[in-house]
Amino acid sequence: MTRSPDFTDIIPADSLFGRLRANAPDVWNSYVDHEFVRKLGDGTLPEECFRHYLVQDYLFLIQFARAYALAVYKAGDLTAMRQYSKTVSAILDMEMSLHLDFCNSWDLTENDIVSQPESRATVGYTRYVLEKGHQGDIIDLHVAVMPCMVGYAEIANRLMARSDTRLEGNPYRAWIEMYASDDFQNVAKAEITLLDMLASQRGADGRMDDLTRTFTMASRLEADFWQMGLDLAK
Repeated sequence: MTRSPDFTDIIPADSLFGRLRANAPDVWNSYVDHEFVRKLGDGTLPEECFRHYLVQDYLFLIQFARAYALAVYKAGDLTAMRQYSKTVSAILDMEMSLHLDFCNSWDLTENDIVSQPESRATVGYTRYVLEKGHQGDIIDLHVAVMPCMVGYAEIANRLMARSDTRLEGNPYRAWIEMYASDDFQNVAKAEITLLDMLASQRGADGRMDDLTRTFTMASRLEADFWQMGLDLAK
């Protein structure tokens, strides 16, 4: 198996994301090294758990597109507005389409998905992100979405680097390779760069305690999202 470099090796330690991650190591690790993720890697995750995750992740993306639309409104300059607008388009026009194609391969149609209620874990994280965006400024909102945007890139890289990850014959191989792809990795890196730009404009150094609390809660809610899927097997 070809191994990818650990994503943590390419996160600048002095970036705002790098510092936030370093401020919440235990919670962050509980998210990126969750049992659900490890079972994806070795192919032992029960299929009903993954199917439930796929449904909820599609419903999650609907709310995430709304969060980035809010970011367009909250952005303070045209450069950030254009980047967030591109992200909204990418979620609605590309990522959701790709996700739906992936769901179809698991015999899940769009009607199957949207007819399902959002789980408490889905509501918990997405509404938290939207609340932070409404109550705070653009950097509050961006920090709240970072665990999702960058976390999946790190998770995929971790899986590709683990000796116990099995790709051959793994029903979840396509999922792992999708998030380990250069395209997705570049999106994650762009999010880190954009956060640093926002930090320089908004005086993030004086807000580290508050931003760390936001980042920690968002990471914890992401871990809850994995647990939601895993609980089906119990």
